[in-house]
Amino acid sequence: MRAGLLLFAASAVLACRPTHANEPPKHPPAGPFPEAATKIWDKGLADGWEDWGWAPRKLEAGQPARLDMGHYGGWILAHRKLEGHWGGVRIRYRAPAGYGEFLEVRVDSDQSVSYPRVALDVAHQLPAADGWTDAFIPMGELDPHGQPFDRIILRAYRDVGHDPVELASVAFTHPDPANEKPVVTKRRSVTLTVDCRAATHEISPLIYGIAYGFQKDTSGPLRWSLGATARRWGGNPASRYNWKLGNAWNTASDWFFQNVNYTGLPNYTYQHFLDDDLKHNVATALTVPTLGWVAKDTTSYTFPVSRFGAQAKTAPEQQNAGNGVDTNGKPIVPPGPSQTSVPAPPEFIGEWVKAIRAHEKPGVRSVQMYILDNEPMLWNTTHRDVHPAPVSYDELLERTIGYAKAIKAADPQAIIAGPAEWGWPAYQYSAVDAQEGYSFAPDRLRHGNVPLIPWWLRKLHEYKQKNGVNLVDVLDVHFYPQADGMGVGTDGKVDAATAAKRIRSTRALWDPTYVDESWIKQPVMLLPRLKKWIDENNPGMGISIGEWNFGAENDVSGGLAVAETLGRFENAGITSAFYWTSPPDGSPAYWAFRAYRNYDEHGAHFLDTSVPGSSSDKSASVFASRDSSGKLVLVALNLDPESELDADVELEGCAAPSSARAFSYVGGLHGFQPAPDPLQGRTVHAALSPYSINVLELHAK
Repeated sequence: MRAGLLLFAASAVLACRPTHANEPPKHPPAGPFPEAATKIWDKGLADGWEDWGWAPRKLEAGQPARLDMGHYGGWILAHRKLEGHWGGVRIRYRAPAGYGEFLEVRVDSDQSVSYPRVALDVAHQLPAADGWTDAFIPMGELDPHGQPFDRIILRAYRDVGHDPVELASVAFTHPDPANEKPVVTKRRSVTLTVDCRAATHEISPLIYGIAYGFQKDTSGPLRWSLGATARRWGGNPASRYNWKLGNAWNTASDWFFQNVNYTGLPNYTYQHFLDDDLKHNVATALTVPTLGWVAKDTTSYTFPVSRFGAQAKTAPEQQNAGNGVDTNGKPIVPPGPSQTSVPAPPEFIGEWVKAIRAHEKPGVRSVQMYILDNEPMLWNTTHRDVHPAPVSYDELLERTIGYAKAIKAADPQAIIAGPAEWGWPAYQYSAVDAQEGYSFAPDRLRHGNVPLIPWWLRKLHEYKQKNGVNLVDVLDVHFYPQADGMGVGTDGKVDAATAAKRIRSTRALWDPTYVDESWIKQPVMLLPRLKKWIDENNPGMGISIGEWNFGAENDVSGGLAVAETLGRFENAGITSAFYWTSPPDGSPAYWAFRAYRNYDEHGAHFLDTSVPGSSSDKSASVFASRDSSGKLVLVALNLDPESELDADVELEGCAAPSSARAFSYVGGLHGFQPAPDPLQGRTVHAALSPYSINVLELHAK
């Protein structure tokens, strides 16, 4: 479902009511606001400040700005070299009668930091003469962690009318401790239990995988600092990758069905990818096409406007390349695969595997896992130009057997994963069922009304019993939360309700009592479900989550979802997992990976053996690991945005710790910071800040 190496991105303004970082009392301020000190706008821009848009506005020297803030409009005021420390931001504005509370203020930067959206309410405002309103927002609300910023954004958080909002002044105030509200949090106790007496298992290093890992805005460098242990070469374009041409792909429906030599990665072949991974001691999971067609060159495209006429959209960089939909919204019948592609039967892939093995040094493997293509139950949409017919149960099995046999013939020790299906419907139905309607499900009914994945597993087991060959070693599926507002990557809502839902949605991975808060509306319990399907139909297979992402990477809720998910993966003992694609450097999602891979900037990491952990409170999670010396590394999460948790850590049957270190991440670019020593005599105790990722390192005597 998610395309690989996409070269184009779009951003959208979220239309959601913000929430305060620390909710103020709902009554007017007790006294006058601090005086303005450093001007930003005072009937004109102050020195160094720039107007960055975006709402329609009228700016006249010596007059208040007049802003049309309809349709969630706003204004960005930026200073490229902003330095200083302030008590807060003071604003004078006048809005039309009837607008009520509508205005949000926040600071921002180009860095991967999420700043609170502060909605102005009665606690921030005092009426002035002639309908004007004075407002003051303390820096403790705008920038609670003291991160650098270079712009101020004023925006309507709900859709008001188009009558102008007048803005007379915006200014910083002097720092004044008397006017800076202290951060007051609720506190409660929680018990975190680590049971060293219980059964343990080794943690597969492949669960800390990513996809590609290139910087999103440049052609390099790779994000090796993340500490990822594996990289997946995959996504929609990988289904049409022609290894013989070096860097020839097809962007499919994601980008106008074009053959490309990715401009961001000129001449970056699969061999470069494998060599980079070997150089950095990173495992490779290589997606191989089973679609049957690959790009014939780097210039062709399926729906030329010159041939098919005007279309709904055309590629900005190639105006003759249409999206295959006419101006009436009707899909255009594709001209046939040969327009862009050449056949790629199993033998073609077998040759590729032989070429990879021939290039390797003795005793060195450059591919640790081959993945059988990408989301075949979506081919009739993503790759409809070469595969317009929906994939059935039987076709999926036929392609699995044909291509897996070719891989095993070329590399008998190969580890193969599949079928790389995209989500909940594709775990249980074929694309034929999707096209005909899940309520009819004719393909599933023809196969005994058995869900797709269990049926596929059973047939592979039958093949193994009959032929003595295990074709597929790892069951691979993709997982994205489907609830409203989740998003992928940096997209996704970050209001309080959606942030909490994002964190809860991780329970779909493991909790049989959690009813999915989306159109699914039933327990997904993905990891135990997959294990059960394997145990019942083809025992001994591993589990891989080939793509996963919870959105809002730049928000602490996205970081907490990543940290929780990585913990659940190690807990479940799965074989591998590959984040889509790679968290932005310095983002909360980035630091969530670092909690497990390098929390002290010197290589300290989660250990190799999983130890069961539990929490007395659903607002906290603990994941534990140990090594042969008795050392323990715990990742403890506070999933409560308001309350500090006083955590007592009970070590059941574990070696008594003699020394300890602690680190905490509460948001921002600077990552994990040292925290107070959690060892207090014979007990382990940690104060977990609201919405925080914490690491406790305990050394035995």
